[in-house]
Amino acid sequence: MCGEWQVLIRRACVVLEFDTSSYHYKSCRPDQAPLAARIKAICETRVRHGYRRVDVLLRREGWHVNQKRIRRSTMS
Repeated sequence: MCGEWQVLIRRACVVLEFDTSSYHYKSCRPDQAPLAARIKAICETRVRHGYRRVDVLLRREGWHVNQKRIRRSTMS
């Protein structure tokens, strides 16, 4: 928007009632795509395993992840 309309970022954020800190935010969260792919692969090969068993298998492979993240991934 700022490039097309030749408006300063601060001015555009004021007009849109949007914080400039939110505009400049860069996430420092690591990428979860490899983990999600591995959970999906485990769930496809071992259909009857629940999230607790998937957690055990992931820990044996070296993934140390919270069970809530695994449960959310296995439900979808």
